[in-house]
Amino acid sequence: MVNSTVFNQIVEPNWLARPATIVAPLLLGCVLVRQLPDGRVIRGLIVETEAYAVGDPAFHAYKRRSDRNSVVFGPAGRSYVYLIYGIYHCFNVVTDVDGVPSAVLIRALQLESVPDGENLHRFAAGPGKLCLALQIDRSLNGSLLQPGEALWLEHRSSEQQLAGSDSIVQTTRIGISKGVDLPWRWYIKNCAAVSRF
Repeated sequence: MVNSTVFNQIVEPNWLARPATIVAPLLLGCVLVRQLPDGRVIRGLIVETEAYAVGDPAFHAYKRRSDRNSVVFGPAGRSYVYLIYGIYHCFNVVTDVDGVPSAVLIRALQLESVPDGENLHRFAAGPGKLCLALQIDRSLNGSLLQPGEALWLEHRSSEQQLAGSDSIVQTTRIGISKGVDLPWRWYIKNCAAVSRF
């Protein structure tokens, strides 16, 4: 667990340079920050993640390296953004060491605020909704996750501590047709912002 001395401490690439299956549950309670081109900042608590790693048939890097997936073969601390169904973007955090494909899909956020008339808990409850809310698209693929860039991650604050394993649910991933038995999805228990399936 992260203590109160790391409030707003930036998640550095070396912290992410571990397998996605280790990093994914640790990202719960961390904050994803998006700085828009006009200077506005959107912040959201990460409440749901999925891991994708070497040997995983559901992972885009399963068969080979390509132009589309090359960023996940690179160093940790970059974004991997792709399009699904031709309309929805998905945002992933590249993890593990350079040369080992590994990524964590950020499935849902609890945003600090939303536009008037929108549901605070459901506005970023799902990978496609999250990308719409934060204006994330393929133009951010490969971006360094650091302040001064469009996106970055911050560690949990003392107020965001998860009270042990009882507050985290580990289960199988959703929305995939391969690797369905791998228990590589984590979410914060009883959180209204977790995606529905």
